[in-house]
Amino acid sequence: MTFRGGANFDTSAVSRGGGGGGGGAIAVGGGGILTVILVIASMIFGVDLTGLAPGAPIEPQSQSQSRGQEVTGCTGADANDPNNVTCRMEGGADSMSRFWSETASANGIEYVDPTVQLFDRQVQTGCGGATSAVGPFYCPPDQRIYIDTTFFQQMRDQFGAEGGNLAELYVLAHEWGHHIQQVTGQLGRVQQGDTGPQSSAVRSELQADCYAGAWIGGASQVRDDDGGAPVLERPTQEQLNQAVDAAHTIGDDALQQMGGGGVNPEGWTHGSSEQRMRWLMTGVEQGVGACDTWNAAEV
Repeated sequence: MTFRGGANFDTSAVSRGGGGGGGGAIAVGGGGILTVILVIASMIFGVDLTGLAPGAPIEPQSQSQSRGQEVTGCTGADANDPNNVTCRMEGGADSMSRFWSETASANGIEYVDPTVQLFDRQVQTGCGGATSAVGPFYCPPDQRIYIDTTFFQQMRDQFGAEGGNLAELYVLAHEWGHHIQQVTGQLGRVQQGDTGPQSSAVRSELQADCYAGAWIGGASQVRDDDGGAPVLERPTQEQLNQAVDAAHTIGDDALQQMGGGGVNPEGWTHGSSEQRMRWLMTGVEQGVGACDTWNAAEV
């Protein structure tokens, strides 16, 4: 998507830096249920992190969390720069904040934004220590999205995704979708160890994809506070194709094949390439109201 060049972003949600702390698996716990919420479930090594979860719920960690410096001063022109991921994430967060605030208000939902931390190599979170190997994730205890921005280059170089600004924003929008699930209580429906094409884990991930699509479809209607001009232009077909390609690239079946093994649907935690592409486009074309993956007979 293309930001309006003169747009100034009004958000304090995004920070940069804060590296440090130990590594370790990211276990996202809440409501007595343990789940891993990642875009690619640490498939970098062909490993499903849900298998690392112990039988008992993991409580939020008590370690101090790393905090970076707030990102400020970015414009739409900065966010459009292919090399300026930081400003693109700030612009995306600004737009998602406006979109979801309006959507929640229209549906009588009490809403507060998540925060977004961009980090390098490792970071300490309310869910424990994380390294770059984990990929982007959402941590419910601190309602914070964590992204190592080198992941986007990895999507292109290692996973073969087309890349592009909207593909990167799709990743942020997917994690923001998990925050919407946290706010609305839907995240608690994920059952520990439940995997497979129709599992609660996959339904949760596909709903986050659909929510990301809903933002993509509605973002160009969200206006800023300076004269009411849209922050983002409507996505072109080429840009949509890049986002759909990213969803295809990180499908469970595609990642399993990339890891050199056969496709095992019963091990899926995020959904197949076809499922992820379909639910992303469901959100784009039909909006938030079409994103009820929980009550769909099949996803």
